[in-house]
Amino acid sequence: MITVACYTVAVWLLLTGCAGIVRSDHLVHTVVSLSVAQSGTYVLLLAIGYQDGGGAPIVAPGQSQPVVDPLVQAMTLTDIVVSATITAVLLALTIQVANRHGTVDPDRLRELRG
Repeated sequence: MITVACYTVAVWLLLTGCAGIVRSDHLVHTVVSLSVAQSGTYVLLLAIGYQDGGGAPIVAPGQSQPVVDPLVQAMTLTDIVVSATITAVLLALTIQVANRHGTVDPDRLRELRG
């Protein structure tokens, strides 16, 4: 039951982020919406790695308790670092666009094409 709720939350975050990207009229809003969509991947990865009754991935001789796969946790941490880096780069690009063109409205930026 917990896994279904986690998958539901992951899909909801992904769809909410994608809807925010499509409906955005500000570049900062687009970056934040992308971050929301990426956070859905964290929940999805953790839901995949969840094991009911699983303990820490430290195996002792004669242990009968199931353990959680540490690879999924490592992938989630890597996803968080990549997401933070992408967000920082996109916000830096937004600042450069605002400085050069005086606007962060994507519709007005399209008018600049010649």
